[in-house]
Amino acid sequence: MDLQPSFSFELFPPRTPEGVAKLPAAISQLASVGPNYFSVTHGACGSDQDGTYDTLLTVVEHTGVDVAPHLTCVGSTRANVARTLQRYQEAGVKRIVALRGDLPDNARTPFAPGEFRYASDLVTFIRQTCGDTFKIEVAAYPETHPEAGCPDVDFDNFRRKVEAGADGALTQLFYNADAYFDFMERCEKAGIDIPIVPGIMPITSFEKTLRFCTSCGADLPRWVRLRLEHLQNDRTALLEFGLSVVTRLCETLLRNGAPGLHFYTINHAEPTLRLWNSLALTVPA
Repeated sequence: MDLQPSFSFELFPPRTPEGVAKLPAAISQLASVGPNYFSVTHGACGSDQDGTYDTLLTVVEHTGVDVAPHLTCVGSTRANVARTLQRYQEAGVKRIVALRGDLPDNARTPFAPGEFRYASDLVTFIRQTCGDTFKIEVAAYPETHPEAGCPDVDFDNFRRKVEAGADGALTQLFYNADAYFDFMERCEKAGIDIPIVPGIMPITSFEKTLRFCTSCGADLPRWVRLRLEHLQNDRTALLEFGLSVVTRLCETLLRNGAPGLHFYTINHAEPTLRLWNSLALTVPA
């Protein structure tokens, strides 16, 4: 029996008083369509760990929807991670997004400082410490992590996370469906059968979209980039074009077996809900 697709929304801890004030309304609007869960990010070296927890509580307070906090291990210790896991367990968290996290700007090696070198080490530690208390999601990079030496090295890193005990994966954003399908074919050949949910970012700006793609190594197809550049001074037309591009991407992914969609909301409800409505998505009760 086929499983129903999973739909989830990603938030980040607000960095300004204005952002804090606006967040509850955005959360309530997003929750109105019944996502399976929200995820909440935090910054490099655990800088926003308290913000992650506070945002998690805001989601629970305003919606009651499950929340999956991001947990990074860069610069951290086993004792600190154990305390964080205990805190989340006491808050009723059922799902963790386990990540290495961003390396410091002055890092001279590809290894994370602290007691964990890779995200796979973090996944192993969570399983050893908490057993099956949490469902563990990890990151996947259909177009290869920008710090990876080559696609094979990057895929081996992903495989190790799965072998360490990951239950599922969320991909980096992408706008080329073939990259996802190629990644899934590689997983099938490697015997990896966990759900790998595409990460989707609505297009609302030429400059922001180009910046996001550049920072994470995602390909922005030339024809899309040229159209966005041409429309950048006509916001209405750009939004309509961006909506059509991402809607078609999502439809293609779901029609060809993607197990759901994970939307990067950037704490703004309207662009994601426009996309949601254009897809006529529903989440089963």
